[in-house]
Amino acid sequence: MRLKKGFEPGINRTFGAFSTIFLGLIISQILATIQVYLSNLNLHETIIAVTAAGYLSVPNQHIAIHLKEFGTAFWGGLFFTLSLGSGLSILSFACAFLWDQLFSRNKILLILLLLFWLVFLFALNWQGFNFLVTSYFLFIPPAVFGLNLRRRPRQSGQKSRLMRIIYLLPIVGLALLLMWASKSDSNIFINTRDNLLLSNPVGRTINNAYYRYTLYPAEVFKPLDQKILRTANLESIDDDSHRKRMEIRLLRFDYLPLKNGFPADLTITMKDDLLVFENKGKTITEASSQEFLNRPGQVLNRFSAKSDPYGLFRQATIWSLLLGLPIMMYIFAFSILRFFAGFYMDFAASSIVAATLCFLLGLALLIPIIQSKGAAREIDDMSQALKSKQWQKRVAALRTIKNKRMEIGDFPAYRRLLSSPRITERYWLAQALGVSRRDETYKDLLALWDDPNRNVVCMVYAGLGFRSKRGMEKQIIERLKESEDWYVQGYAYRALRRLGWKQKRSN
Repeated sequence: MRLKKGFEPGINRTFGAFSTIFLGLIISQILATIQVYLSNLNLHETIIAVTAAGYLSVPNQHIAIHLKEFGTAFWGGLFFTLSLGSGLSILSFACAFLWDQLFSRNKILLILLLLFWLVFLFALNWQGFNFLVTSYFLFIPPAVFGLNLRRRPRQSGQKSRLMRIIYLLPIVGLALLLMWASKSDSNIFINTRDNLLLSNPVGRTINNAYYRYTLYPAEVFKPLDQKILRTANLESIDDDSHRKRMEIRLLRFDYLPLKNGFPADLTITMKDDLLVFENKGKTITEASSQEFLNRPGQVLNRFSAKSDPYGLFRQATIWSLLLGLPIMMYIFAFSILRFFAGFYMDFAASSIVAATLCFLLGLALLIPIIQSKGAAREIDDMSQALKSKQWQKRVAALRTIKNKRMEIGDFPAYRRLLSSPRITERYWLAQALGVSRRDETYKDLLALWDDPNRNVVCMVYAGLGFRSKRGMEKQIIERLKESEDWYVQGYAYRALRRLGWKQKRSN
């Protein structure tokens, strides 16, 4: 096949952007693997200490055996790579591109960018320096920014600049649509999962990997009030009766008192007439004994908020997942399409064609997500909707029943969905059954307890907790201990707590 004129230089330009961004992803993956591995080691120690004290551990021993494995840290670290790594790489690439193309490498603007970068690094470490958190922002932007400029010769001519801006218009349009969708719909991640992931084999594989490995990186930056395992040390409190009363308050909020020798999340000491709450040897807050005994929740929430150094890091990760990952996927698809289009047309034409196709593809993926938001509004007859031949209408009906706390037992057609081959239907059916109050629907909820999909099982546990039917605690604990799925274990534990069960130290 005869190549178009300028095809080989076009190859370099086609994959140049993605290869530059890929450098940022490699750096991110190295840092993330180290960060998650160290976090896993700490979690492993916590599980051992909690189990030795006789508490119920979540995650359990089935998860603990994987915490020292390199593969677990690698796949867990991939979450940070595809979120924060993507976001920082895309942002750094874009800054270099705009500084070069629109501002002709203006030195004053470069100084302003450097000042903004330094201010952000300072804000990131406001509550204490964290090397691994800082390293993402310290190493990725300079590497991607510098390599992009090195590979990009100085451009001249308004036409060249205009063409490059035109290539970027589709990605800007899709980014704005995605931001609008996320702002107008708080369930955009759930809608994405239901419509894009659970509806096909490839998506289900991605969904399973997400729920299998993302709790490891999540453990890195969760605030204490969102963790299940929270440890405390009260050994310096000399008054036994006072210490026992404090232990009761702590256990109520899932802070598990351990003996000396373990670096607990919360250490409480006495200073004059005040209780001093410490984290990692640093004083976080103080409270009187009476305040803590009367309002332990307020004190512990204050402690959690003030001991959380990951707020900015967490926000950057979330926004990177929302915008950085889709943009990176766009650039990859754009590069592939432009490469093949280059066999038949010149570089400029192939770029326009690739950008147009990517925009249409992105739009095709966004439309069902956006449409699902208003699907429930179109339902007038729930019984007919549950019998519909379109699974989207059946799911919309189940979501409406759940969200409005309607009694699903009033619509007998739901029973045929218990054996539905669609995960999404069984997932929302479990939620709808969870808000029901009838005995026969409770039996149907239990029928989904052994569902092969973790998402469905989690909703069964959520329903068991919400319905607050006592007598299931022992069975839930047995299943929790046998479970090899961390995500399911978390829902089982929260169901136990809603049923009134509390941790007890047996050793």
